[in-house]
Amino acid sequence: MFVVLLKFSDNRMSAGQFMAEHKQWIQQGIEQGFFQLVGSLKPEQGGAIIAHGIERPALEEYVAQDPFVEHGVVRAELLEISPALASDELSFMLAK
Repeated sequence: MFVVLLKFSDNRMSAGQFMAEHKQWIQQGIEQGFFQLVGSLKPEQGGAIIAHGIERPALEEYVAQDPFVEHGVVRAELLEISPALASDELSFMLAK
C-alpha cells in the first residue's frame, strides 16, 4: 500500500492549465483499481492518494505521468506502508 503525496511547488499558479488532464489521470487510476482514495492536503498544500494493488515501479511510472508532476505544479513523494491491522472494510489492503 502506498500514500502518494502531491505537494505544490513554486509553479502551483499554473495548476489551472493542467487541472482537466490531472483529473483525468486521477479518474484513470481509480478505474484501473489501484487508487483507493484521493483528496486534498489541507490547507491548500496539494493532494494525497492511497494506492493499493500496484507494484512500486509501476506506481512511480504512473505518478510521473501526472500532468501536475510533468509540468512541475507538484512534487510527488511515495510512502510505502506494510499494513498490519485494518478494519473489516479495509482488510483487503492487508498483505497476504
